[in-house]
Amino acid sequence: MRRDSIFYQLFQQFPSLLFELLTNPPVNADKYRFDSVAVKEPKFEIDGVFLPPDNENPGVVYFCEVQFQKDEKLYERVFAESLLYFYRNRERFRDWQAVIIYPSRSIEQSNIYPHRGLLNSHQVHRVYLEELGNIRQLPLWVALMVLTTVEPEQAPSEARYLLERSTYEQSETASRTIIELVTTIMVYRFEKLSRREVETMLGITLKETQVYREIKEEGREEGREEGREEGIQRERTLVLRLLTRKVGELPEDVRHIVETLSLEELENLGEALFDFSSIADLQRWLD
Repeated sequence: MRRDSIFYQLFQQFPSLLFELLTNPPVNADKYRFDSVAVKEPKFEIDGVFLPPDNENPGVVYFCEVQFQKDEKLYERVFAESLLYFYRNRERFRDWQAVIIYPSRSIEQSNIYPHRGLLNSHQVHRVYLEELGNIRQLPLWVALMVLTTVEPEQAPSEARYLLERSTYEQSETASRTIIELVTTIMVYRFEKLSRREVETMLGITLKETQVYREIKEEGREEGREEGREEGIQRERTLVLRLLTRKVGELPEDVRHIVETLSLEELENLGEALFDFSSIADLQRWLD
């Protein structure tokens, strides 16, 4: 997973996060909505566009670019994209701002002289994540952004700290979202580890992750509709659904074996299946 998709998720969950990075955010920052757009002729794809509320017309549009690799023509592209989009939607906006997020200054393009006017203005904001300060002293959602940049040996302890902090700073729903984001970030940071190994590193269990909870809730809903079922039947239904999502439809003989497993075996399989990539992995586990 690329880092920009992680930031996309962050901005979707908490659009006003962008404005926590700015010295002078708009007074209605909490009313902005986040979107991504494509501009044709030629086709430009802007990482993120923060649109003012519909009842504020014309408003100020914010463009956002997350850049973790050096690009010696980044500013040429960003300003071309932004100005073309602004031109195409001129009647909707009275002004535009741009925010470029880097892990560090070393990633910024070398020759910035042609863009000195914009870069030295109040219209373009450059954010260097490693300069925002101690990750433990930052607002929680900003700290999640910084987690993508901390040193690998430091990342696990900081991730665990953010997870613990989320339990008393956020609602249950927001805390679950943070669990998903932190796990995703750490899976990206430690590509050689399986998701299960990452979850062990973070001190969380499979049952805390979103996909498990969603399917579990589906089973509960069906249970309420059909009447109370034994725990083993609910666990069997849950594991079969997880397996189908993970490795596809099960052959009849394999499905029969799964259906004969004990409750303890089903729970063990439920923990192990997230490391499966094919039906062969399941068959090896059953053997």
